[in-house]
Amino acid sequence: MISTENYIIKDLKPLSPNDSLEKAMSLFDQSEFSHLAVVKKNVYEGTLVYEQLEQNPNSTSEIDKVRSLLHPIYVTEKMNWFEILQTFATHNCNALPVVDKDKTYLGYFELNDFLNIFKSTPFLHENGYILTIAKDMNDYSFSEITQIVETNNATLLGAFVSKIEDGQTEIVLKLSFHDINNTIQTFRRYGYRILNEFKEDKYIDYLNERSAYLDKYLNI
Repeated sequence: MISTENYIIKDLKPLSPNDSLEKAMSLFDQSEFSHLAVVKKNVYEGTLVYEQLEQNPNSTSEIDKVRSLLHPIYVTEKMNWFEILQTFATHNCNALPVVDKDKTYLGYFELNDFLNIFKSTPFLHENGYILTIAKDMNDYSFSEITQIVETNNATLLGAFVSKIEDGQTEIVLKLSFHDINNTIQTFRRYGYRILNEFKEDKYIDYLNERSAYLDKYLNI
């Protein structure tokens, strides 16, 4: 299991509520971070966002005087690497303050470190099929998905929710090489829609052939 605590960066001093926005901008430029922590007596108070600060004209104001600019954007040292990567994506940032359960400031996580972890996972590293499926958001479970994959003598190398819209959840799966056609048909029997097309999907080819035959028959 990957220990995320090993990736905490501690060599950048956080901002203080008494610091000016001008100093904050200087630290943003120096670090090239998108988000910076504000800490008082080693306790996390909030996060400044570069894009928002860049548009603020009160550069001489103390951070404490413009607390509306502080956001509760952070992660904890006990979160797993994928949760942290999701937080990076949610807030569109390249750095995240790290705190413990008591909101004690510990340092930063950098996005590149977690992208490198992701790149080394079987989801990207191993060869296999990419299959995108969809189902009602209240009617799917990863245990069911895993069961479907395993009953077709395959291995689930990775999975993540790529989209939730109009009550439908889209899930991207990475599967080991096997007879993908049986797996696709099993997902369909369980009510999942197949969103990406495979040349190996003989079920689709079969339906297309039957449709063409029916059209020819009706046009006679």
